[in-house]
Amino acid sequence: MDTSRSAFVNTPSPHILVVDDHRDIRETLARYLVKNGLRASTADSAAQARKALKAAAVDLVVLDIMMPGEDGLSLCRHLVETSSQPVILLTAMADDTDRVIGLEIGADDYVTKPFNPRELLARIRAVLRRTTQGARDRDPVEHEELHFEGWRVDITKRELFAPNGRSVPLSSGEFQLLRAFLKRPNMVLNRDQLMDLTSGRTPGVFDRSIDNQVSRLRRKIETDPRDPRLIKTVWGGGYMFTAPVRDKPS
Repeated sequence: MDTSRSAFVNTPSPHILVVDDHRDIRETLARYLVKNGLRASTADSAAQARKALKAAAVDLVVLDIMMPGEDGLSLCRHLVETSSQPVILLTAMADDTDRVIGLEIGADDYVTKPFNPRELLARIRAVLRRTTQGARDRDPVEHEELHFEGWRVDITKRELFAPNGRSVPLSSGEFQLLRAFLKRPNMVLNRDQLMDLTSGRTPGVFDRSIDNQVSRLRRKIETDPRDPRLIKTVWGGGYMFTAPVRDKPS
């Protein structure tokens, strides 16, 4: 694994892992991120990325989909299932299918190749704002914990606990979606509003990632995801979280 770091390595600047099998892309991007105040490490494969993630704390992963060996979608799925690190995918311009699959399995955003480093930096910062203290600072009524129907959500630690106390893993996107619902119970939120609240971007004409995230979240919190009781579909409108939300257990 080759690594590029800021000279101010002891500062709390976010640490970005760039995973791409093309050396020019990953090293150029890492240097650009460092130049703009971030720390950056690089990996040329999914295997090297797994080692890097074990060796150091990483705040966000920029991940190329098309790599030899284990591809980026496989690694993305692993990260979504086992960690809370947000993922931004790098996709080829023509790979709409891979882009959609990536969003379906929990990636936080995507950028198509060839990409403008400035745009990617802006997307990195936007995702980091949503997944760090800065997002909470903008919401003065945020509570450390929220409760609904026996479930407990630790907002600070980004953890979800079932009524039996079992920890239920959430991807970054799933957590942001649940948080958006819990902060706005009994309000109809359309797809555009949910996309803005969870990813800070405007959906494309065929972008159904919110529907896919809702489906994944329902599988985790609904007794019967096929007949949802907590997250209702409002036909022609969007979705509504119907359970009472409290600061303390009921």
